[in-house]
Amino acid sequence: MKKIILSICLTAVCLQINAQTNPAITSWLINTTNLKGQHYVQGNPTPIQDNVLANVQQVQYSDNWVYVDATGIPAYITGPFLDGNPSLASEQTGYFKLPLHPVKNAGTPTATNPGNIGVFINGVALFDYRDGVAWNPNTSALCGGPGNPPCPGGMQSQQAWNRDAIPAERHGFDCAKAHPAMGNYHHHQNPSAFDLDRMVVSNVCDLYPADGLYAIDTTKHAPLLGFAYDGFPIYGAYAYKNTDGTGGIVRMKSGYQLRNITQRTTSPTGADVANGPAVSTTYPLGYFREDYMFVSHPESDYLDEHNGRFCVTPEYPDGIYCYFATVDDNWNSAYPYVVGPTYYGVVSASKVQTINEVVTTYNPATAVFELSADKIKTTLYPNPSSDFIAVQLAGLLKEKLTVSLFDINGRQMQQATLQPGSTIGYLDTRLLYSGQYVVVFSIEGRVVRSERVVVQK
Repeated sequence: MKKIILSICLTAVCLQINAQTNPAITSWLINTTNLKGQHYVQGNPTPIQDNVLANVQQVQYSDNWVYVDATGIPAYITGPFLDGNPSLASEQTGYFKLPLHPVKNAGTPTATNPGNIGVFINGVALFDYRDGVAWNPNTSALCGGPGNPPCPGGMQSQQAWNRDAIPAERHGFDCAKAHPAMGNYHHHQNPSAFDLDRMVVSNVCDLYPADGLYAIDTTKHAPLLGFAYDGFPIYGAYAYKNTDGTGGIVRMKSGYQLRNITQRTTSPTGADVANGPAVSTTYPLGYFREDYMFVSHPESDYLDEHNGRFCVTPEYPDGIYCYFATVDDNWNSAYPYVVGPTYYGVVSASKVQTINEVVTTYNPATAVFELSADKIKTTLYPNPSSDFIAVQLAGLLKEKLTVSLFDINGRQMQQATLQPGSTIGYLDTRLLYSGQYVVVFSIEGRVVRSERVVVQK
């Protein structure tokens, strides 16, 4: 957990450091090593090095706002997008402008919209459930989006049946469960790689492995993953059962469930609407957002209609409203996925090209990370190994982690580096003799963990 160095004084420097205790300022993965992105193209399992900086480049803040300068390119490898999407993840310009003091919306909730509705701590955009495609009852066919005619009135969001991107576009997501829209790389859902789920629903990672932002850990409170456009934080799938920070770690559950329908003739409220397609293998239940209905649950680990709840978290010990990247028992993404279909708070964030107020630049060097064995949870596999050892991290890596393989005489045989925002690394053991070895994990030269492995030929 980050700790901020504080001292009792009245200087401007100390006042700035005190301001930096807000997680909306201190939680970003700032690129201090000139790390650049990589991408795959279909048919080539070797990633291509890009010339675009990854993660977040700079964070600036005022009394009321934080400005996040990011390219939109993650540390993990992007692509390929196997549904014919011709776009690549490309550099984005401008700043995410987010409120430092989010407030609840006391009026009618604001619906999420197509495009950016939040940002992850690596500077990658969050979209809501939709993909811009809907059902046109006049033609009994899909409308909107690439390859389809426009929807009536030109607005997909005004249609009775709006397609859910998660099942409809699964073939076009990369291993990290994301894809670009005209270059704007984004996640609609839990940003953990497909092959880390308990039930794998896409085999794209088989040829094009990537990390995703974090790996689910059922034993710890999920990391803070980002912020919605109303300024409230977004967490991963697991949290304290009770809102006061007690009750152990459990999976946060969506309050939405599939409706018991075979014909699409009514809305989730029961109102008559223009007919959609009958439930079928082509248009299965869950293919459209309106196939879901919200059911309130009294249990504290069920979320509200915005996909969040008020709760205590490690970053917010006094409590705050939080959204969660929801998954089911198999860790497959669960509707409404992250935020939505409406926001809890007043939506005030935006993407801006210039900063028109006096701001302070956040210096990540003022933060000190506590490092100990229990902060780095790893899985090494296969063990015994013959060709390679995969290093799998649980949770979220915020600093560069060096993984070194030593023989029993203390000689270094292999080394790999996991960058912030990564979860997987590999050690090549093909040229090593059979025997016992030690894997050592270190950050900035400080050893934080070690494990024994066996190489067996």
